[in-house]
Amino acid sequence: MLPTADDSISRDGKSLILAYDHGLEHGPVDFEPNPATADPERLFELATHDAVTALAVQKGLAEAFYPDYADDVNLLLKLNGTSNLWMGEPDSAVNCTAEYAAGIGADAIGFTVYGGSNHEVEMAEEFREAQEGAREHDMGVVMWSYPRGQGVKNDTSSGTVSYAARLGLELGADVVKVKYPGSAEAMGEAVRMAGPTKVVMSGGTMRDDEAFLRNVANAIDAGARGLAVGRNVFQRDDPERILDALEAVVFDEADPAAALAAAESAD
Repeated sequence: MLPTADDSISRDGKSLILAYDHGLEHGPVDFEPNPATADPERLFELATHDAVTALAVQKGLAEAFYPDYADDVNLLLKLNGTSNLWMGEPDSAVNCTAEYAAGIGADAIGFTVYGGSNHEVEMAEEFREAQEGAREHDMGVVMWSYPRGQGVKNDTSSGTVSYAARLGLELGADVVKVKYPGSAEAMGEAVRMAGPTKVVMSGGTMRDDEAFLRNVANAIDAGARGLAVGRNVFQRDDPERILDALEAVVFDEADPAAALAAAESAD
């Protein structure tokens, strides 16, 4: 039986992935709202929160910090990524291999595919190598499926997000990360298109607490199996509080307002 991400980076079939590849993908600007989070150790500490089922980082952070947290954090090593200084058609450099990920103890790999980019064919071939390498080492495979580029007119339309989810299934991901398409109905269609591949929602840019949690709840109600979130956690003044609320919404399917109230009372 093929491995699934549930074996290593999920809880009760759901995942809450704390994503921290922003230093490469977006640059220092993402740390300005909460400067303490420019220190990777702060994020590794956050990843020990009970709500977090995996921490997604690039190889340099894994090398420097993961050994001290190996007993408390599930590592999702992001194999590709490109800086925001790149101005060409969407593409993503492959920075390490699945074999390398296995060697440092990763539980799963992550890989971005930009469907619709002029570089889609090359990226799909790179994903094939990563996916097959992960299978050889019994690691789960998470695809960041983000259609963009000259072939894409609206990257958050229902049809585009459903196609993104389908790419995850067709190319062999265990989990596919997609943007929220604007409604529970549209997310439900993406989940249907993904078949047995589990869909997680992208956290996206930081929003109001309850609005963000409401989107998460809608996605879960529609069949999504969790989310991969970065800025909507680490840019907040109290990241632990939102993780408390997310734990209730994702794993207990609590009402967002009630989850927030409980998180506040716990503080």
